[in-house]
Amino acid sequence: MADESNQPEQTYDEERARKLENLLRSLAARIIELDADGRLLNQAGELMRLIGDAKSELFHYEVRATYDTPDIAESRRIVRDAQETDTDKSQWDRTEWKPDEDEGPEW
Repeated sequence: MADESNQPEQTYDEERARKLENLLRSLAARIIELDADGRLLNQAGELMRLIGDAKSELFHYEVRATYDTPDIAESRRIVRDAQETDTDKSQWDRTEWKPDEDEGPEW
């Protein structure tokens, strides 16, 4: 695979995703080509290399595409904390007051 030193470490950007799609399409096209020529199994070594490259890049995609950057993780934490706080506040304390016990207003 090409040098990935210029790729972000923790995220998988759109350009890299398009390259992965092209890698998978190239693999599929090569399989179809070899199959049409009747050489599919004769080129097992080449296919193993191509599949290995695709498998490695798919792994990176799966891990990095689902990775939360520190900013996103912090945003998720804030929302989660707010939701938990809202849940706690939305529960009313039980009271012993009964409507029949209400005395008239004191003037």
